[in-house]
Amino acid sequence: MRNHSSITTFILLGLTNDPKLETLLCIYMFLAYLLSTTGNLAIIFLILVDSHLKTAMYFFLQNFSFLEISFTTACVPKYLHIILSGDKTISVKACFSQIFFAVLFGATDFFLLAVMSYDRYVAICKPLHYVTIMNRRVCMILIICCWASGLVIILPPLVLTLHLEFCGSGIDHYFCDASPVLKNSCSDTWFIEQMVIVFAALTFIVTLVCVVISYICIIRMILRLPSAQQRKKAFSTCSSHLIVVSLSYSSVMFIYVKPSAKDEVAINKTVSLLATSVAPLLNPFIYTLRNKQVKQSFHNTLKRFSFYFKK
Repeated sequence: MRNHSSITTFILLGLTNDPKLETLLCIYMFLAYLLSTTGNLAIIFLILVDSHLKTAMYFFLQNFSFLEISFTTACVPKYLHIILSGDKTISVKACFSQIFFAVLFGATDFFLLAVMSYDRYVAICKPLHYVTIMNRRVCMILIICCWASGLVIILPPLVLTLHLEFCGSGIDHYFCDASPVLKNSCSDTWFIEQMVIVFAALTFIVTLVCVVISYICIIRMILRLPSAQQRKKAFSTCSSHLIVVSLSYSSVMFIYVKPSAKDEVAINKTVSLLATSVAPLLNPFIYTLRNKQVKQSFHNTLKRFSFYFKK
C-alpha cells in the first residue's frame, strides 16, 4: 500500500453514542447475523445434498446465499467486536480490505440478481429448451462474469483511493465505506467521487434494466397462458426472486448514488444497516417459505437426520 499520509488507523464512530442503544444494536445485529448465516448455509447445504435441486436456478441460489454470507461477514463482525471491546480503531489496511470485500460482494450480488432474472425468463418463456440453454457450462460462465464485473467496479476507485493523503481519522459509519473514508482525505477526491458515482450508477442501471426486461417478457408470457391456475403456477416460480430483487434495490439505491462524499451520511448508515442485516436475514426465509422444492428438500433432510439419530 502506497498511502502517503501519516494516518495508520481510522476510528469507526459507529451508529450511536448511547451505550444502552449500542447494546441493543449489538444484540440485534448478532442475532440477525447468526440467523442469516445459518439460513443461507442451510440453503447451500440442501442444494449440495439434494439431487432434485441440481438445476441452474438452485445453482444461482447457492451462489447468492454464499454472497449474502460473505457480504454480512465483511461488515458485521468487526462492528460487533468494536461494541464488545470498546476499541473503535481499525488499521488503514484493514479498512481498505473491508471496502474491497464489501463492494465486491455487494456489486457481484446485483449482477447475480440480473443473471437469476434471465434464468427465470428462460424457465418460463422457453421451458422446453431450459436445460439446454442453462447448462452447467453456461451457468459457470455467467457466475464468473458476475465476479469479474464486481472486480471491475471496485478496483479502479480503490487503487486511486490508496494513493490519497488522509488528515482525519474518524469514520462516521459502523464499517469502512467509500464515502465516509473519502471524507477524511485532505487530497482532492472529486475525480474518485465521480468515478464511484458512475460505477455505482452503471451497476444499478445495467442490472436493473436486465431485470426489468426479463420480467416484462415473463409477464407477457404469463398473461398469454389460458388458465388462471397456469398463470399462478408460472408466477410462483419467480415470485421469490422478484421479492428479493425489490428488497435489494430499494435498500441500496440511496447508499452510493449521491453528489459528494462530504454530504451527511446518517441516512446511509441506516440504509446500510438494513442492507447488511435485514435483507440477508429475510432472503433465506423468502426462498424457503415460497419454494415448494426447497421446503420439501428441507423436510426430507430433517427426516433423514432424525432417522439416523434414532438408529
